[in-house]
Amino acid sequence: MGGLTDDAFIGGALTILQPTAGYRAGLDAVLLAAALGAGGDGRVLDAGAGVGVAGLAAAHRLSGIRLTLVEQDADLVEVARRNIARNGMNDRVHAIAADVTQRLGSVPELHALAGQFDHVMANPPYMVEGRGTPAGDAIKAAANAMPEGALDRWMQFAASMLRPGGTITLIHRTEALPEVMAALDGRFGGALVLPVHPFADRPASRVLVQATRASRACLELLPGIVLHNADRSFRPEIDAVLRHGAAIDAFAGR
Repeated sequence: MGGLTDDAFIGGALTILQPTAGYRAGLDAVLLAAALGAGGDGRVLDAGAGVGVAGLAAAHRLSGIRLTLVEQDADLVEVARRNIARNGMNDRVHAIAADVTQRLGSVPELHALAGQFDHVMANPPYMVEGRGTPAGDAIKAAANAMPEGALDRWMQFAASMLRPGGTITLIHRTEALPEVMAALDGRFGGALVLPVHPFADRPASRVLVQATRASRACLELLPGIVLHNADRSFRPEIDAVLRHGAAIDAFAGR
């Protein structure tokens, strides 16, 4: 896998090892963690967790949750386990090596947990294989692109792991929203869609989506959030997310 860097997240509250080359987590992972609607002693599963940035950021903000990281790349899982330990979370966070697109019964450890989670969070690969130039690094390519139809299998996995009434929170490219909604259909309802704009005068480049298992409620399009001021600095509410682990207010209380 090559070398690792030691990176600070949430204003230095988390120290995270990441591969020097290949996919590296950043802003999207922290936004996903800030949007997670969890509390108390809820059980949370981070699907496609990589080295654990999003999940550990959520665990930092929500000190009562119990977190399971699921990642298909065994090398990244080992790094995630190191990150769990170095951030003092061994008592409530653990990592499992598994491909969420495969049959659940093929991973006994996951199969035993089916239907027990209150929340699933996911930052799926943003591209579909064959619809662009693949990344040269194998780990980065796997993190950036998934096979055609794989997003539906991610949502099937999420639904199978959640209790009725549990929620999924995910982040994706804006142009993938129709595919996201199609994958949620029949499994989740009451979707809240939050557009994420890089600047106030730019179209949204990302969407955060939160939906409820087995709900019949209607979709709700929320007022979007803006990341940057005109001078490219982060807006105060986003700076609070990045530096202090604040929640995204648009999802708070929902």
